[in-house]
Amino acid sequence: MDEISFGTDGWRATLDTFTDERVRIVGQGVADYLIEEGYDDPVFVGYDARETSEGFADSLAEVLAGNGFDVLLPERDCPTPLVAYAIVDRGLSGALMITASHNPPEYNGVKFIPSDGAPALPGVTDAVAAYLAEPDLLPEDERGRIETVDIVTPHFERARELVDADLSGLTVVHDAMHGSGRGVTDELLRSAGAEVVAIRDERDPDFGGTPPEPSAENLEPLVEAVEKHDADLGVANDGDADRVAFVTPDRGHLDENLFYAAAYDYLLESGSGPAIRTVSTTFLIDRIAEAHGEEVFETAVGFKWVAHAMAEHDALIGGEESGGFSIRGHVREKDGVLMGLLGAAAAADESMDERVDRLLDDHGDIVSDKISLDCPDSEKARVIDDLDDALPERVADRDIAEVVTLDGFKLLLEDGSWLLVRPSGTEPKMRIYTEAGSQARADALLAAGRELVEPLI
Repeated sequence: MDEISFGTDGWRATLDTFTDERVRIVGQGVADYLIEEGYDDPVFVGYDARETSEGFADSLAEVLAGNGFDVLLPERDCPTPLVAYAIVDRGLSGALMITASHNPPEYNGVKFIPSDGAPALPGVTDAVAAYLAEPDLLPEDERGRIETVDIVTPHFERARELVDADLSGLTVVHDAMHGSGRGVTDELLRSAGAEVVAIRDERDPDFGGTPPEPSAENLEPLVEAVEKHDADLGVANDGDADRVAFVTPDRGHLDENLFYAAAYDYLLESGSGPAIRTVSTTFLIDRIAEAHGEEVFETAVGFKWVAHAMAEHDALIGGEESGGFSIRGHVREKDGVLMGLLGAAAAADESMDERVDRLLDDHGDIVSDKISLDCPDSEKARVIDDLDDALPERVADRDIAEVVTLDGFKLLLEDGSWLLVRPSGTEPKMRIYTEAGSQARADALLAAGRELVEPLI
């Protein structure tokens, strides 16, 4: 069991470590946790499009049923947000999702989603980790039932209630990146009236040789398709479709910070409420909120913290610069399917490029950028401690006005720009983020961040 590192986003590993035996141990841990906490409603088990995922899901279902729980399975590989919504929609005890999200095909993973459909907080995942054990199954006649159910239709219906838009006349290209968003996000867009061109929409466990990460360098096929089909918008999902990215005719890949600003602006046209953002996400959200008399609440990086703050502050929207978002009235889990529809609705109301141009004209240009430095996991805490003693008074020729220590060190500079240094929660790296009014200024800040951090590693 030492190989199982069951953290706040579950457990991911390469397939030489992520074995059926260990997956069953996780299943037993979740079963014991649920029993101890008094849950007895059914449990959902979902899985993504990876070659090994369905088999692992079957093993989890067997263990959960063997502990007396009725188990629900999807009709095929499915997006994580549909599983999260099914929990709330059906009143389930929770769910286990087999996915390694955007990681390469040699990885797989599993995460537990509690009964509220939001990401599990550390207290929950720590408790599950404490229960990890070899499976101990009931006799056959005492085991729960396993059945397959439709989770796509209920999610579609809820999405259309939340985003009641007519997309007639809008041409959208959807890039599933060979993941579980295929036949889901594109069909949701069609159901709202959009003309949809689907690319990379075949199930391919190798993801076409490209990790299902909707980053700028991986979305060139989408950029080309938007141009080829004279489309109004391109929408991409990662491997399990909990994240979203957009391509526009003028900009190509749209920075997720700019999409967040556009989405919040669109929602404020017919609603009101605060926004939640992480420390690594743009201050443009704050400027838009201020113009509408709204507040913004900042959290540590990780959607679990965004989700928690959304509940606490009844937020209109919550999101992070990595492309994870949700909105009021929906399950508090990032949902790349729903946000694909929301982005298209915003584009139907006002072209995405024109909306972003207007926001930048009104609130000032922003350039967001980041780099990563290799750093062993065992050294991250020491590097952050050493950085505390090494912080200068000025960075890139500007005074530091304030230091925010919510997650690493965020240096707010006198000119309104900022520099953030924090340890990655998923890789052996230190992350350096910045936001400034120009690319030249952002480059200078990243160079200063590298000069500050590299000697400490």
